[in-house]
Amino acid sequence: MKHIVIINGPNLNLLGRRDATYYGTSSLLDIESDLKNKFSNQVKLSFFQSNHEGALIDYLQQLDNISGIVINPGALTHTSIALRDALLDTNIPSVEVHLSNIYKREPFRRNSYMSDICLGVISGFGPQVYNLAVQALINIKNF
Repeated sequence: MKHIVIINGPNLNLLGRRDATYYGTSSLLDIESDLKNKFSNQVKLSFFQSNHEGALIDYLQQLDNISGIVINPGALTHTSIALRDALLDTNIPSVEVHLSNIYKREPFRRNSYMSDICLGVISGFGPQVYNLAVQALINIKNF
């Protein structure tokens, strides 16, 4: 069975308590539960969240036998070349996701260090972005 990891960066552990205008009301556990319910019969799913850049990099560096990555780097999207390099070095097909539409927010949020090395970017659809990303990875030929 194929294996997809869902990686979440800083502050995403606060989903459900953060500004609902941008992030909705679902918690990260709600999102994970929804993904398991929808996709556990098609792929193995693993989840990782950290508020620490180094922990995210360490996690990426230890991945083995992974078919795909869904990553929401949070604010590190706009700042971390180190996280970008670690994601690139995995050579694993990846999809970048954001709950809010980063292109409708502050100008600094419109820049992503991840998007050009990912298969695609899905943003602005709330928790649904994770479902769309997992489905996209499942649908990719030779997955």
